[in-house]
Amino acid sequence: MDMNTNGVNRCAGPVSRRAFLEAGSLALGGLTLPDLLARRAAARETGQSDADTSVILIWLQGGPSHMETYDMKPEAPVEYGGLLKPIQTTAPGMDICELLPLHARVAHKFNVIRSISHGFANHAGGAGRFLSGYNPLLPLDPKSQFPCLGPVVSKMLQGKRDQSMPNYVASATNVYGGGSASLGPAYLPFVIGGDPNAANFKVNNLSLAPAVRDRIDDRRLLLSGLDGLRRDIDNSRVMDSIDKFNQEAINLLTSEKARRAFDISMESPHTREKYGRHKWGQRALLARRLVEAGTSFVTMQMQNPSIPGGIGNWDIHAVNGHLYDDARARLPVFDQAISALVDDIYQRGLDKKVMLIVAGEFGRTPRINPQKGTSSKVMQPGRDHYPGAMSVLVSGGDMETGQVIGQTTAKGVRPKERQLDPNDLLATVYQFLGIDYDAMIPDTSGRPVPLIPSGKPIRELL
Repeated sequence: MDMNTNGVNRCAGPVSRRAFLEAGSLALGGLTLPDLLARRAAARETGQSDADTSVILIWLQGGPSHMETYDMKPEAPVEYGGLLKPIQTTAPGMDICELLPLHARVAHKFNVIRSISHGFANHAGGAGRFLSGYNPLLPLDPKSQFPCLGPVVSKMLQGKRDQSMPNYVASATNVYGGGSASLGPAYLPFVIGGDPNAANFKVNNLSLAPAVRDRIDDRRLLLSGLDGLRRDIDNSRVMDSIDKFNQEAINLLTSEKARRAFDISMESPHTREKYGRHKWGQRALLARRLVEAGTSFVTMQMQNPSIPGGIGNWDIHAVNGHLYDDARARLPVFDQAISALVDDIYQRGLDKKVMLIVAGEFGRTPRINPQKGTSSKVMQPGRDHYPGAMSVLVSGGDMETGQVIGQTTAKGVRPKERQLDPNDLLATVYQFLGIDYDAMIPDTSGRPVPLIPSGKPIRELL
């Protein structure tokens, strides 16, 4: 189930001096936007690159099966390889699932990594391990104990990019098992929950009513009118700092560029149909719009695709659902959204600026595990959690594409060639964004630790 934490508390009534100094009540994830900006500025890193690059992370919560997507094993016994068949693609040697025919047409524009693995087989721990690079101290904790990819990017690039756009945007405050940990709430994303395919979809934090815009203008006047008061009572310049954070919040909230980027209705009907008029397709399209406008990092979760049949996240144990029924319902929706995003990135000339990553927290067990379904009450096929092998799609990023990187054993049990760690992918992402992956950040005790404890950029993606 998607987590929707987006909300807004708007100003009401006359602006008191106290309310004014607090910059009103335009809330973002339980934190006022000026407060968010203030905390970020207080913790801002120096000396980071201002390279104009962005990353889209499509997060497949629950863990997709590598055996039913990008790492087919047709020669394996059926209890491993399953019933679905591979198809050829436009990339030589890259066969993928027959239910991904649109992927097959654009495979020369992406790479598939088949040899990433780690050691944490529960959702929270797996996500925390994949997204932070650290072994979780509490693998069952729904929030990571170490800063994860999105919040790290938000911290390291704060103040280095276009201030008229949110630096980090996501469809939920956190992925399950992710989070900002020791970095604090200042680096959580600008949240856009809901379904971008809905006719009434809008982002309230940027779609302000005229009365609210007028009140913001009033604040600007009040700011200029309090200069004398400040000189008399504020030798510490605290109020000047508050004004600065408030002004940054106002700039973001009144940014025409941001408003247009979030307004998905500006896309042509043809483009919206290409992505698919469903939640996943329109989230992918919105992600493209945001990075094109200047957002540095966008996470879009693809869990429940809002299609008939009650399809949920990718956690298809046999007790949760029928492996093949689920794939036949889910994969065509996924196929349309991801293939359109890949194609669009290249058609719009964004392939040097934008890196796309499609991944979940782990793969699924190579051997199918039939069990009685909770709803169906009959024996049906499924696969369980499996961090020993997984597949990741990577596109754009000014990299050579059409590659299959790494290989698993004949039954998909473990990496056989070019074994990689999630940290290698993290190092690749950080380097692409101009972030020093050897930089130090504080842990929960305040002690400096490396951004990632190990890992080097994947050479095939450079």
